[in-house]
Amino acid sequence: MAREKQAEAAAEAEGTPERSYREQLDYLNPIAQPLASRKLTRKLYKCIRKAAKHKQIRRGVKEVQKFINKGEKGITVLAGDTLPIDVYCHIPIMCEDRSLPYAYVPSKSDLGAAAGSKRPTCVIMIKPHEEYQEAYDECLEEVGALPLPL
Repeated sequence: MAREKQAEAAAEAEGTPERSYREQLDYLNPIAQPLASRKLTRKLYKCIRKAAKHKQIRRGVKEVQKFINKGEKGITVLAGDTLPIDVYCHIPIMCEDRSLPYAYVPSKSDLGAAAGSKRPTCVIMIKPHEEYQEAYDECLEEVGALPLPL
């Protein structure tokens, strides 16, 4: 019994997701389009981890909104399970106006964890950097290929 609890605690410490990708899709907002596929979601999380290591991310609605207005370039990643929607529903419109790529991922807690934070976050902007340029370009290409909502 004690060993089982230790194994569960170790799994939680590793940051394994509590719910699978399919289960997370049940909690999506109606505006969460374009949604990243499972494979693209993993690539985005990996790119966010690399960017966070080099301090090349913007985290949170207020900070991302400020830097979009300033004209900073990057990939905007939004959490699809954020409620109320009013908190961040203007960010995709700002991205479209400035021709910035954006995509939704299913979980704000996983998004925050990928950024190296214990707190969930609903929006992150990944800035380009030469240290992880390959991963960034790959994500940029795939996010750009996603169909925009009408």
